[in-house]
Amino acid sequence: MLWFESNGSHRHRRVTPSDSPPDAARRTLRARLAARRGSLTPGERAHAARAVASNALKTLPLHAGKRVAVYASLPSELNTAPLIELARERGCELYLPRIDRPRSARGMRFLAMDGALKRNRLGIDEPDPAAARIGARWLDLVLLPLLGFDRSGVRLGTGGGFYDRAFAFRNHRHAWHAPRLVGLAYAFQELEAIEAAAHDVRMDAVITDEGVIQCSTG
Repeated sequence: MLWFESNGSHRHRRVTPSDSPPDAARRTLRARLAARRGSLTPGERAHAARAVASNALKTLPLHAGKRVAVYASLPSELNTAPLIELARERGCELYLPRIDRPRSARGMRFLAMDGALKRNRLGIDEPDPAAARIGARWLDLVLLPLLGFDRSGVRLGTGGGFYDRAFAFRNHRHAWHAPRLVGLAYAFQELEAIEAAAHDVRMDAVITDEGVIQCSTG
């Protein structure tokens, strides 16, 4: 299996032994990308977050009444705070994912981003379970965290499978692919190709600090 990492105008070839199981290859790749992301300085993180918010504003339908799911970013992830602020200013209805229990079920639901948030066992801020709920099918736009991506829309997440399960219904549609799935990433997280798994739900676009990438599925 071959992986190619894109980093601006420079591309680096990485070879994974052909007998390496796909899951093992993904774990190795996740660790490398997480380390690269973790090496960023606070200044670099802040600059990228502002750039992503600016690029999103030029591209996404952040209008009053739009139902938008976003994630409360962990310290290691691209900070969504500037984008959340812009979406609120424009009157979007914002929702955050909440992970159902037990964790083994890998269930995810989306609750209104109202009131105080509470940190779950994974360190992720979530809405109160009593907040208004919306079905994943009725969202207009979903902004996704990721560790890696390619231009065909394959997303490499942390391996929990929560988003793939929540939006699995998109893989059974032939014409209508709502909601629109858009990844948020640093530009260096782009890979030349990721071997897709059967359960992967592909993204329509990815917004990075360097611009907007429309995936082949979108």
